[in-house]
Amino acid sequence: NRWQLDHDFWACLSLAAGAEDLGTIPLHQLVPDVSGAASMPEDFQQQLHREKMASMKQLAYGASHEINNPLANIASRAQTLLMDETDPERRTRLAKINEQAFRAHEMIADMMLFAHPPQPVLAESDLAALMRTVIDEMEPLAQAQQTRLESHIGDLPSIVVDSTQIAVAIKALVQNALESLVRDGCVSVEVDSAADAGTLEISISDDGPGVQPEIMKHIFDPFFSGREAGRGLGFGLCKAWRIAELHGGEISAENGSHGGVRFCLRIPYRNAA
Repeated sequence: NRWQLDHDFWACLSLAAGAEDLGTIPLHQLVPDVSGAASMPEDFQQQLHREKMASMKQLAYGASHEINNPLANIASRAQTLLMDETDPERRTRLAKINEQAFRAHEMIADMMLFAHPPQPVLAESDLAALMRTVIDEMEPLAQAQQTRLESHIGDLPSIVVDSTQIAVAIKALVQNALESLVRDGCVSVEVDSAADAGTLEISISDDGPGVQPEIMKHIFDPFFSGREAGRGLGFGLCKAWRIAELHGGEISAENGSHGGVRFCLRIPYRNAA
């Protein structure tokens, strides 16, 4: 480890300081064994990731059992009161209570999806139709904030993937891009199934404020907030990352040369027979 390397280094210096002739000291005594040092940062990051996932699973299981029950109680009581309430102001307050209870429930469900996701159920999927469905679902949100939502899809092959999971990932990336803009601007969705044989590449770009380097390295972490860069708090991006991983793919993010952020989702696939 790092402490041991530092200890060995200073021990060598002390040895050298007490010698009259450095030439009489074998080289292996002056230079500690650092053959495994190059892989240490990577090994540490992998171990840290494993520990993080284990903690997330434990938290998710605890939250699902201990928090979901009172949330369900709160929501059901609010709904019951709403049935007999006639005062508009009281109805608004009860509706907000019900809404926030469901929001907390959804966050716990997202945590469970990230910590213990279901394996992809692969089936033949019409990729073009899937993409257009996601775009249509996100269009009202884009119109509400006067943001252009552009898509460049074209003719795409039928492929074998988990269409439900892929749709969730794409929707999360589009929603993240819209949240980064808040108002005006443009979000562009492009699909390329021919960039690399057997790899589906979906890119979502925005012309928002971009992301600072210190935030970018944490952008897929659960509960990490890049709100100062216009990015929301929650599980959207880490869900997309998890789905890509489950499909044997990857997801990356980079700042554009003229501002904004480009997310690229790469998924291995096979053509439908």
